[in-house]
Amino acid sequence: MKRLVLLAVAAVAFQVPALADQPNMKSALMSLNQARTSLEKAAHDKGGHRVKALKAIDEAIREVEAGIDYDRLHP
Repeated sequence: MKRLVLLAVAAVAFQVPALADQPNMKSALMSLNQARTSLEKAAHDKGGHRVKALKAIDEAIREVEAGIDYDRLHP
């Protein structure tokens, strides 16, 4: 029983850094999502630039998420 408790504590201890990791990447992700929300609310008459910006933000979001995932797999 004592061994099981120690294993559980160790598992939680190793997961805590993963939950609080990459603060800059997570901040960038939040900023990108906020920018996307603002662009969605903007008027549609921007000569196609609003739509292009939304596509660029979607790509940036995917890249930031991929970077976060990569870092977790390659410490």
